[in-house]
Amino acid sequence: MTASVPPDLSSDRPPALPVASRQPVLPAILNEKIERAAAYAKAARSEATRRAYASDWAIFADWCRAHGLDALPASPEVVAVFAGDQAVAGRNPATINRRIAAIGHHHRAAGYPAPTALPNAGRLAEVLAGIRAEHGRAKRRKAPADAAALRNMLATIEGDGLRAVRDRAILAIGMAAALRRSEIVALQVKDIALAPEGLRLTIARSKTDRAGEGATIAIPEGSRIRPKALLLAWMAAAGHDGGALFRRLSRRDALTDAAMSDRAIARLVQACAGAAGYDPAAFGGHSLRAGFITEGAAQGATIFKLQEVSRHKSVQVLSDYVRNAELFKDHAGQRFL
Repeated sequence: MTASVPPDLSSDRPPALPVASRQPVLPAILNEKIERAAAYAKAARSEATRRAYASDWAIFADWCRAHGLDALPASPEVVAVFAGDQAVAGRNPATINRRIAAIGHHHRAAGYPAPTALPNAGRLAEVLAGIRAEHGRAKRRKAPADAAALRNMLATIEGDGLRAVRDRAILAIGMAAALRRSEIVALQVKDIALAPEGLRLTIARSKTDRAGEGATIAIPEGSRIRPKALLLAWMAAAGHDGGALFRRLSRRDALTDAAMSDRAIARLVQACAGAAGYDPAAFGGHSLRAGFITEGAAQGATIFKLQEVSRHKSVQVLSDYVRNAELFKDHAGQRFL
């Protein structure tokens, strides 16, 4: 009996591709999508956070090299010893926590789990808790530039030169819109709209607005600080119709195309505070934002109206400002002390 021979199906198969054509297309597409996703992930963190993480990672990598240890991947024990050394060196718990977060970020970016996420990370958690308990301290906020302080600071800026006109506008708008210093330098000319009652200010992106939805803030015309008048004076003097609203000036006070840095805002606030007789070390860029919230709370603005301007996601932080502004209002001991 003749054995059956299986049918030859080779004719049904597609012709073999040349070797050079056998590379699949999908990985290339995936790589492109992965790169795009990485770009979105990078954009989710602020530029300041990325700079801080890069600096923190460099510090950790240098520490590991000095001790003959591997920075990537690093065990929870190694990170715990690093955290302990940082505490002994005088770093505050907030800085140490950020450096631990930076270490985890770089591990995940390289395809490793963060040391804090490993099963044997219990000792690391204990060390971090101990550092917070031993070295933690109350968060020190910058002094608020409330209405009185801001008027005194504005009075120190004399003359009608380009720098003086610009600096007065920065202080007034920064306080009137409760802006962060990063938001001040990010403002564009197109973000300003005039209204009969004052100004409408568009904040395209902020610290708590990662999705870039933006927000519009109303700034009243004002009769004391006069933020609208001071801003219009700057725009008229600068004569720019686009780009960054607050520009850098050369040493000879010539207008440049570059936006100011956020550190320049902090230096301006400190310089004006010192000139007005305040302790400059107590003031900073955040003083303008804090000043609006503090003054608004003191003048009886509701927490929700404050939130419209400050754009806080939670009212908890705002409630602290309101509580501080009302410490002596209707005090329990008012009638007998």
